[in-house]
Parts: sequence; structure tokens; C-alpha cells
Amino acid sequence: MNEKKTAERGYHHGDLRETLIRAADDLLAERGLEGFTLRETARRAGVSPAAPSHHFGGTAGLLTEVATLGYGELARRLAIAGDSGTPAERLKAQGIAYVRFALDFPGRFHLMFRHDMLLEGQPSLEEAAGGAWDALERTVLALRGQPEGTELETEGEAMLIGIWSTAHGFAHLTLDRKLSRIGACGSDTEMLDNLLPAIIDTLWVKKLG
Repeated sequence: MNEKKTAERGYHHGDLRETLIRAADDLLAERGLEGFTLRETARRAGVSPAAPSHHFGGTAGLLTEVATLGYGELARRLAIAGDSGTPAERLKAQGIAYVRFALDFPGRFHLMFRHDMLLEGQPSLEEAAGGAWDALERTVLALRGQPEGTELETEGEAMLIGIWSTAHGFAHLTLDRKLSRIGACGSDTEMLDNLLPAIIDTLWVKKLG
């Protein structure tokens, strides 16, 4: 009997899905989006090349599951970073957490914002992405002196988008080694611990002071 078919039959349905997701996640971490293939994912999972398409409907379905994992982890980190301290301290900690997530999971990070490669409107993906957004929104509400659960005004929404964009751009510049070419920036750790909080303070916190 074919060894791959035997391996597939040894999995429970849910176990095989999780194994394929983990294999895809690992492959993205090692090779990035450019080196990702369903065939290699299946090989690493020990199943037939048709298995990923059977369980996820194709590349987009599987990558959507990995992106959902990414947003879930990002939301978890942002929630922890925003759990204590003054609103300004929480915001700076969340900025650092955002960039550290990108550095720890570059494959997931690049994938999460490639909507051309994902299935749009997936409830699990939308929920996970919303969790990350909500964690940052709670801090912005506190920074602006608004009770949690209230709706941000137009200016507050602009601030939220601006803060997300600041952290996102900093993450990309760090991943691409652009900032390291500027001598005064120092190492990645120095930039995260000093430069990014200073940028957030200058652009957003002091405006409300």
C-alpha cells in the first residue's frame, strides 16, 4: 500500500488539518511566500499532494488558516502589552509587541496582509483580525480619555489607523534591514526599545498632552 495513503489514514480528520496548517506555517517561516507550495506542504505532513486541496480547497484556503493563526497570535500579544501601565505606556508596549511579532513570525506577517492570496470574508479570519484591532483600539480609547466600549470619533479613528500604520511600517523597515543602514539607529533591539517608543511618543502621545 502507498506509504502516503497509509499515513493519511492514520490521521483523524482534525489532526490532519492541524498537521497541514503547521507544515504550511513552518514552510512559510523557512522559505517565505515565494517558496511556498502545496506539494512541499503535503510532503512535510507525510500525505499525498492532493490532501491540502481536499481539506482546504486549494492554496488560498490553507494560507487563510495560517493567516488566522497569525492574527490570533498578534491579538494575544497586543492584549498582553496593553494590559497594564498608563495609556501612553501601553501604547508604546503594543507598538513594540507588533514589531516583535513581525520579527518572530515574518512568514505569517507578510502573508496576513496579502489579501490577494487569502479567502476574503472567512469568519475565523475576520474575527482574529478584529481581535488585534480591538486590542489597540482599547488603548487609544484610554489615551483619549474615553470609556472602553464607546465609539471613537473621526479624529480617534484617524489616530488608531495612524498608530497601526506607524508600527506596521516600522516592522517592514526592520524586516527589510533598512533602518540598520542608518548608523544612529543601532541594533534591532535598541530600535525597538528606544526609537519606536520615541516615535510613538512624538507622533501620537504628545499631541494629546
